[in-house]
Amino acid sequence: MAEAVKNKGWLVTFAGIGINLALGILYTWSIFKGSIAASIAAKDGLFTWSAAQLNDPYSVCCLCFAFSMVVAGKCQDRIGPRVTAFIGGLLVAMGLLMCSFSNSYIAWVTGFGVLAGSGFGFGYSAATPPALKWFPPSKTGLIAGMVVAGFGLASVYIAPLSEYLLKTMGINRSMMVFGCAFLVVVCGLSLLLVNPPKGYVPQGAKPKNPATARKQQPTVDATPRDILKSANFYILWFIFFIGSGVGLMVISSIAGMAKQSMPNAAFLAVAIMAVGNASGRVVAGILSDKIGRNHTLLLMLGLQALLMVAAISLVGAARGNAVLILLLATFIGFSYGSNLCLFPSFAKDLWGLKSFGINYGILFSAWGIGGFVMSRVSQMMVTATGNFNSAFVLAAMLCVLAAGLTFLIKTPRMAAVPAGVIFEPKLGFTMADGGEKVKH
Repeated sequence: MAEAVKNKGWLVTFAGIGINLALGILYTWSIFKGSIAASIAAKDGLFTWSAAQLNDPYSVCCLCFAFSMVVAGKCQDRIGPRVTAFIGGLLVAMGLLMCSFSNSYIAWVTGFGVLAGSGFGFGYSAATPPALKWFPPSKTGLIAGMVVAGFGLASVYIAPLSEYLLKTMGINRSMMVFGCAFLVVVCGLSLLLVNPPKGYVPQGAKPKNPATARKQQPTVDATPRDILKSANFYILWFIFFIGSGVGLMVISSIAGMAKQSMPNAAFLAVAIMAVGNASGRVVAGILSDKIGRNHTLLLMLGLQALLMVAAISLVGAARGNAVLILLLATFIGFSYGSNLCLFPSFAKDLWGLKSFGINYGILFSAWGIGGFVMSRVSQMMVTATGNFNSAFVLAAMLCVLAAGLTFLIKTPRMAAVPAGVIFEPKLGFTMADGGEKVKH
């Protein structure tokens, strides 16, 4: 029986990874943007947008992704992950199919930005919580990292596939292929997402000898109203805004940045960045379980700042080194990806799992606003100056500021457990979510 329950947990985890592998098409926007930019430059009549509008569908997508997470999180908490992810698959398919039928600016902002962006939020919000509930607190970082790694890793296959489809059938038919494929994949895998049965205790969560148990997490069942009264929330929100915004700024333009060094294989930079993105989520998750979330976040923000400084000379070089550009893309993806593992782990540690969906959804608004602001600002800077230097300088300064703010995050104290007291889960929850103390 224990083995069957364990297997169900891993099945839910891999279903969540699969859903995110489809939804990660967001990170290949720079490939689509390159095709649209080429059409505008050629004046072939397919796309008649202005250069400053090129990132708008992506920026709006990030914004809708983030704010839909609040609604989707509440939906996930109330009606479960299965229905929530299924809705996400429908919305993403509708958005991509809309893009396949029109090249107008409004159609792409609505299709890729509003519909697909909202679909990403519904699918993404439903993938991680059920997986976390099947495992003990000691594996929170690992499981969160694995599930969200799927989103980051998606570009490894979507980038070259997009490049191939764009060359063979054009941008409209490419979007139609993706729309139909992701309808089947996301909606199909959503049927495998399920929460643990009531009263379920993850293997490894319950101390074998309660009398010698040292410490346990205190009971936490924070509501959205509670977290909005917490200083931690606003500190984490601002750090998340910077860490994600800087990463999304680069992701939205990485193919264009790499074209000078690799004119015929810029998609490789997108794919390589995806490997770094996914690796950062898993490595940061494991590391944060070992040395703590705060220390891991500080390290990643420091790395992100250094990479922005390095990018100034590498990306702006007259004859860029392709190998160094690929290494830069890998590590930028790595440092950015760590955010998507650390912040859901922070949310669970600080506020519990009872309202995890909506609590993390509210915190995740920082990701969307950061992506919207930084990608929009960077595109305006590039249009005005002709290079990315000013955007990289701004990004580096913001990362240093965010790194300093990590010292203000207050983590909960671990309460000692008296001898003879064991933790028993409340109805529907595990000890990872906050158990009741029962004297024996």
